Amino acid sequence: MAVFTTVRAQDQSGFSESNARMEDLVKDVPGYLGMEHAQTPGGLGITVSYFRDAEALTEWRTNAEHRAAQKRGRAEWYQSYTLHVAKVERSHGFTREPGPTAG
Repeated sequence: MAVFTTVRAQDQSGFSESNARMEDLVKDVPGYLGMEHAQTPGGLGITVSYFRDAEALTEWRTNAEHRAAQKRGRAEWYQSYTLHVAKVERSHGFTREPGPTAG
């Protein structure tokens, strides 16, 4: 798992297109399991990407097109960022079933 926390710079020219391309590209990495993303209006973003194993994450990290986007991100799109790589030991969730509507 990779947790990428960012604070965006003011100029975001080209970011949306590059971000969409990266989201398409990562899906082709064997072992990619999915991602979750949240963004505040003030520019703070958190993306959590899930990979089956360290090899899958390494393949993504070293992808040439991804490396070019990383370089552009540091030069243009991000004021700051942190990246944490971790192993998920356990995971569970909850989804409330739709109930009857009041009325």
